[in-house]
Amino acid sequence: MSVPAEIRRRYLMKLIEVWPRRTTSQHFRVWTERYQDRPFIIMPHRQMTYRQTWDRAWQLAKSLLAYGIRRREHVALLMSNDPDFVALWIALSLVGAVAVPLNTQLLESELAYILKQSDSRILIFHESVGHINHARTIASIWDKWEHTSQHSALEQVIIIPTQDDFADMAVPLTTWEAFVQSGKNIGDHIVQARWDQSHYPDEVAAIIYTSGTTGTPKGVMLTHDNFLRCAYSTCLSRAFEDGRRIFTPLPLYHVFALEEGVLALSFVGGTLIMQSQFHPAQALELMSQYQVNDALLVPSMLISLLNQKAVDQYDWSHLYSLMCAAAPAPVPIWQKSVDVFGLSELCTGYGGTEVTASTTHSEVTDSIEQVVSTVGRIKPGGVSGLWEYGGANVEYKVINPKTGQDLPPGSTGELTVRGNIVSRGYYRKPDETAQSFDKDGWFRSGDLGRIDEHGYIKFLGRSKDLFKVSGENVSPTEVEDVLTQHPAVKQAYVVGVPDPITGEIGAAFVELNSNRSATRKELRDWCQSELARFKIPRYIFFVQSNEWPLTGSGKIQKFQLREKARKLIEARIHG
Repeated sequence: MSVPAEIRRRYLMKLIEVWPRRTTSQHFRVWTERYQDRPFIIMPHRQMTYRQTWDRAWQLAKSLLAYGIRRREHVALLMSNDPDFVALWIALSLVGAVAVPLNTQLLESELAYILKQSDSRILIFHESVGHINHARTIASIWDKWEHTSQHSALEQVIIIPTQDDFADMAVPLTTWEAFVQSGKNIGDHIVQARWDQSHYPDEVAAIIYTSGTTGTPKGVMLTHDNFLRCAYSTCLSRAFEDGRRIFTPLPLYHVFALEEGVLALSFVGGTLIMQSQFHPAQALELMSQYQVNDALLVPSMLISLLNQKAVDQYDWSHLYSLMCAAAPAPVPIWQKSVDVFGLSELCTGYGGTEVTASTTHSEVTDSIEQVVSTVGRIKPGGVSGLWEYGGANVEYKVINPKTGQDLPPGSTGELTVRGNIVSRGYYRKPDETAQSFDKDGWFRSGDLGRIDEHGYIKFLGRSKDLFKVSGENVSPTEVEDVLTQHPAVKQAYVVGVPDPITGEIGAAFVELNSNRSATRKELRDWCQSELARFKIPRYIFFVQSNEWPLTGSGKIQKFQLREKARKLIEARIHG
């Protein structure tokens, strides 16, 4: 990139001189008028311009109204990356409803819990994603609800696309084609009237579920204003130029791709090139074909791209920027990325669902060593920021994780954050909300860190036991609960240990009941029926009752289990 970052930032600040408080649909209406026929979403099978995306959203809003969706009602989206995901997101804003995007890797028990807990009235889903057939999963959930007299808000299920005959299913099922056509008798004035009633930026736009240490997923409530301030802040921080083109295979049901990609690009008329499933060879083809300037990846994906034999056969002169986050990537990976792609701007970041997405970024001029050793500084807010946060959208402080007391600058402790992109809490979970968000708006991240004199944040691990596999949160408690339901298991504890590809992986320590036996394969198969693939422990170690590391009060010392797992894994690798 030949244009200095500060010149690009000045352009962005002239683009919006006073922060306009808007809903997501109001935002897209404004920028659609500006960018019209520019390509917005590109996938191997389909493309949509800004105007086409808006028109599709308006059409889908009619369908939502035809199905009786009222303001503030919840609609679950179990979809892989698709232009219609973006159009539905805007459509739900048009009618004042709330999006509930769901992780497509979740299995039956996990989906059943979230669909019920979220009070979703309609579910729109892709028939299958990868190896998972969601149609049969949803049918099984519905059947169990019917036979156990469980009550759920879910009334209608819409399937995209339908290639099988599901007439035998008891689910109130509608095809995507029928859903789209259902709005043909809804007039534009009806959509406009509902939209006029839905111009409230501080209303919840989405409930996004994240794993928690309690073992059950928590629905993070995020407003329209949360999303848009965070996205604009990303534009400023990374110094987006007009028409930036970003590639990502990351799923839109997570805030990473949604915020750093879709919403951030919309401010500058940029284009997002996506895959529905990550295939490294195809990824390189798309990146080259559409001459992307930037990519959003997690380390495991970046490593896969760099390991492709064909990576050196492409012209990468158009690619100058990369954001790789959600898990740490070592210096050699960053260096190889620079060498292979010719990158001049590297970015990592720190944040989470509770803070909408990223709150910190590396500076565009930071060295590889700085990118690896810290998670950057608080993103600038520009017109979206507030003076009480130093012009940013958030402020951080470090506290004693046990006492909650503030610690002096430079201290190591738990990172806490507050600001106008911080969630108001977890949906229908008042106890968990009270534990994580205090009365002054501070969110306790559960992460250990340190802030240096220049404002750079050093991430030092998790004070809680949550760990991440390829950027996906895994709750040890959730995995432990599944393992201990096996009839042969007496007790089980799960820890996350470092992994060069996925950042972290799960390792389980299992004590069997006397006179019972189970193999590692049996336990993994047991987990596979209840847990998404990324949650299943890669390593399982059997222990005796006298081998558990205990505190004086009889509690398991998980830090010792982590160290033991690390040594056992190293012994296996080198043995």
